[in-house]
Amino acid sequence: MKKILILNGPNLNLLGKREPSIYGNQSFEQYLETLKLSFPSSELSYYQSNVEGELINKLQEVGFSYDGIIFNAGGYTHTSVAISDAIAAITTPVIEVHISNVYSREEYRHTSLLAKNCKGIITGFGLESYQLALKALSKN
Repeated sequence: MKKILILNGPNLNLLGKREPSIYGNQSFEQYLETLKLSFPSSELSYYQSNVEGELINKLQEVGFSYDGIIFNAGGYTHTSVAISDAIAAITTPVIEVHISNVYSREEYRHTSLLAKNCKGIITGFGLESYQLALKALSKN
């Protein structure tokens, strides 16, 4: 059984409430149950924090023992050298995920400081972006 961490960054605790026209009406906890049913051969863990250091701590905690990390760093994607360095330092493959199409949004969202250290990026498919990342990780 593959151990996969889904790691969500700032403001993603507000899914289902925050800008439903962009992010939908479902909380991530509700969607996580769907993912668990869809991927019974994966052991899915979930962690969310609005705090940069806590995200780094979690990457370091699981980054040498899990089979994959699906990471939506939210706004930290575009600003955090420290998170980028943490991804580079671990051996577990990380897939960067975004619910919205970041390239159809503000210009500053078009740059990811994390991407060069990630196995791949999935952006713009709503919550299904997480499912696509899980499919990618389950093939390896």
